[in-house]
Amino acid sequence: MTTRLSRRDFLKLSAVSVASLAFRDFPPGNDPYNKGAPPFTLGRTIYSLRYYDRPSTQGQELGFYVTDTVIQILEQALGDPEPVHNPIWLRTKDGWLHSAYVQPVRNQINEPLLSIPNGGLLMEVTVPFTQVYLPKEGIWQRKHRLYYASTHWVHYAFKLDNGDVWYQVYDDRAGVHYFAKGEHFRPITAEELSPISPGVPGKRIEVDLNRQRIIAFEGSQPVFTARTATGYFPGDTPQGEYRVERKQPTRHMASDLEGNEFDLPGVPWVCYIAWTGVSLHGTYWHNNYGTPQSHGCINLSPEAAKWIYRWTDPYVPVDEDFVASDEGTRVIVY
Repeated sequence: MTTRLSRRDFLKLSAVSVASLAFRDFPPGNDPYNKGAPPFTLGRTIYSLRYYDRPSTQGQELGFYVTDTVIQILEQALGDPEPVHNPIWLRTKDGWLHSAYVQPVRNQINEPLLSIPNGGLLMEVTVPFTQVYLPKEGIWQRKHRLYYASTHWVHYAFKLDNGDVWYQVYDDRAGVHYFAKGEHFRPITAEELSPISPGVPGKRIEVDLNRQRIIAFEGSQPVFTARTATGYFPGDTPQGEYRVERKQPTRHMASDLEGNEFDLPGVPWVCYIAWTGVSLHGTYWHNNYGTPQSHGCINLSPEAAKWIYRWTDPYVPVDEDFVASDEGTRVIVY
């Protein structure tokens, strides 16, 4: 989903039907929506989800998974023709469930570090979820969970008597450090954030609100495309021409406005395009790209968001939390 396209690949794909483009990413060799073997073998249920005896809500309901159930995915298939943007169903040992709110995850345990550089180290969660705790008056208070593919700054590491290594993970909204298990995080390297096509002139991103798709261009050549999920209500994602004006590798996004509440720590690979906070960023709280459902931002899979983050200007070094510019990459929303 994050591989660069050759011109030949793109021209071949341009012949694909509009209906197919509604839910497919390029190039076809990386298309996760081919029928058969799933592109991932583990999923996390983002909400409580019902499962059925066949890939359809018209099938017999067999049961449900509670929020944050980690399930093994055995097969994927095209199911109900609705919704058109995402007809993908997943089979588990218990039955079929729709893919919209199943996050693709891995369960990667890491060798934790005991030495953290001054200024902190950018890290990514590599397990379906990890519990964080807030130390207060000698007691570790259980708080929220951090989810797979979210990114965070780690400022300190320490080892308990039982040998477990724990990290102090910084929350940039609350301004506090939480404790989390070190083996659930991996450091982000400078190499994996190296710029893509640095110095190439004529870069721009087009966001098609009708098709719910972004396309990255170098001059007249499209080099990358992905499905997105933009603002649910008309006008939430404003149309117009913008620039990537500031970038952050992680951000705790939240709102307590009535009817617009959300609380999302560790949003990865954020490219802001407007002072109102509209941005392109990775998403771990749904897997339902291809239809409007955000609060105004341009939701992308973590993999797609990371590619955009690396490809766009300004460049953000791995040890920097924030870079702003008046000359960022153009973004056209229509």
